[in-house]
Amino acid sequence: MALFPRKVNGKYAMLCRLDGFNNYIAFSDNISIWCEAKLLQQPKFPWEFIQIGNCGSPIETPEGWLVLSHRVGPMREYVLGTSLFDLQNPEIEIGRLKFPLLIPNTEEREGYVPNVVYSCGSIINNNELIIPYAMSDYASTYATVNLRELLNELKNSK
Repeated sequence: MALFPRKVNGKYAMLCRLDGFNNYIAFSDNISIWCEAKLLQQPKFPWEFIQIGNCGSPIETPEGWLVLSHRVGPMREYVLGTSLFDLQNPEIEIGRLKFPLLIPNTEEREGYVPNVVYSCGSIINNNELIIPYAMSDYASTYATVNLRELLNELKNSK
């Protein structure tokens, strides 16, 4: 589960993965009680056919809610993808990258759990998206992405 950093239309909002494969969104008047969730995202591209799961809370940008997620393909390779959702109605996907944002490189493929990059949250600093991530369950590092370029790519991805 990952809470949105603020209420949306007067309700608490949360991303969750109820079935182990897809991303859902839930809204509640009480932060401790969550009764219903709606399907938000299903795998769409080959590199995410096995499952999608959020990587931390959505990040509010002027263009929409930026959501990073881990995506698992047929060879059990975990990659990071990203989507953009409407600020007023985060059930509306504005765009989804058609390619992974981050994939394990040669040095990151070997480890306790091979072929995995995974993040639990990101931040924006000086117009850069900073993504701390773990690799193959043995080490961690970070990546940076130009926020404006990423948002433009997401808005033009539909």
